[in-house]
Amino acid sequence: MLFEFQRVGSYLKVMAIDPVTATEVSVVGPATGSLELLKRTAISKLQFVMKRDAVKR
Repeated sequence: MLFEFQRVGSYLKVMAIDPVTATEVSVVGPATGSLELLKRTAISKLQFVMKRDAVKR
């Protein structure tokens, strides 16, 4: 998994990307919050989206 972090004002946007499928999701949280929590949330969302898309196929 690849991660990209982008600070937008008082928020931090975390994008998680699966390099194999090029599936990308993003989550937003407070910039002063836990970086690990945002990463785990992004991973969970990416896994959810990938499973959902696999069912659609």
